[in-house]
Amino acid sequence: MKMVQPDYKRIYFDIIVKKNTENKEKCLLILEKKSLSFFDILKINSLIFPITDKNKQGFSQKYKSYNEATILEILTYQRKNGLNNTELSHHFKLSRNTVAKWKKMYGDH
Repeated sequence: MKMVQPDYKRIYFDIIVKKNTENKEKCLLILEKKSLSFFDILKINSLIFPITDKNKQGFSQKYKSYNEATILEILTYQRKNGLNNTELSHHFKLSRNTVAKWKKMYGDH
C-alpha cells in the first residue's frame, strides 16, 4: 500500500495567498517546480513561518516524520558536505541517535 503524501504545493499556495507574506515571490518560485523536495519544503516553511522562539522550534520538531527518500536526501547532504552525525543533527534539528539509526539502516546507500 502506497502512502499518500500531502499536496504541499496546494497547501503552501493557499497559505501564501491568505497570509500575504513578504516573501511571496520567493515562495512562488519554489512552488513552480514540478516536484518539491524535502529541502524545498523546509525553505518555504521557514520563509512563511520564521521561528523566533526556541521552545516553539523544539515543539514543532517533535512531530516530524521522514520517508525513505527524505532520509536518503539528508544522508547524501551529510556525505556531500563532510558532516559528522552531530553536525548533521544540529543542522536539521534531529537527534544524533536518529541519524545513527538511519545510517545503520541505509548504510552508504
